[in-house]
Amino acid sequence: MGILLRSMDTGILEDIGFSNAEIKVYLALLELGLSTAGPVIEKSGLQSSVVHMTLNKLVTQGFVSFIKEGKRNHYQAANPKHITEYIEEKKHQFEALIPELILKQKMAKASSEVLTFKGVKGVRELLYELLEAGGKEHHTFGSAKESLMMGEAFWVAYHKKRASRGIAAKLLFNESLRGWVGKNKYPRAQYKFTQQGFEPLTETIIRNDSVGIILWANPPLGILIKNKIVAESYDKFWTLMWGSK
Repeated sequence: MGILLRSMDTGILEDIGFSNAEIKVYLALLELGLSTAGPVIEKSGLQSSVVHMTLNKLVTQGFVSFIKEGKRNHYQAANPKHITEYIEEKKHQFEALIPELILKQKMAKASSEVLTFKGVKGVRELLYELLEAGGKEHHTFGSAKESLMMGEAFWVAYHKKRASRGIAAKLLFNESLRGWVGKNKYPRAQYKFTQQGFEPLTETIIRNDSVGIILWANPPLGILIKNKIVAESYDKFWTLMWGSK
């Protein structure tokens, strides 16, 4: 394979819906330029039938174009910027669907008060659920350096969204995050730190009537509890901890 195929992090392409074969074929064509299927098969390392099927699908999606010379098709990858247009189109289509999806959710006979999440993507979904929980303050205790597995840019963007909704934050972090806070202060946030030493891997976030408990293992695990009484109990415990620092 070429250098591009070996070194590029293609995870984001998977996130927006590209299959592994589509990624390999598209990147191979980016390197090759105008090409018949043969060199694409060689560079991608895929079987001939898979490459031909994938080329046809990418043509249909508008990510690959072709010209016919004699009996052979010559393919070319579309400008990568067109992927942004594809994402925007899907975004608009999904936004139009949201009211109907929410209506279906409200019509559900029962909703679980306890939800579990696994992996970085799962914990990200838990955090977005907490972002929608309302309330006037975001309370956290037990945040550890392992929480940075979510990505530093994610946390900065997340707390900007929280602050933009007029929600203040009081964050009780482990001492190991003091250096991080010194470089990346969140808006509308106050900080306190636990003493250096034992590093717990369990973080608790209280927002309104919801509690998120995250275990920063590998992969991380999350539990979301939607219960007003439970949330009030956790928040009283948080208040004691915050007042003792």
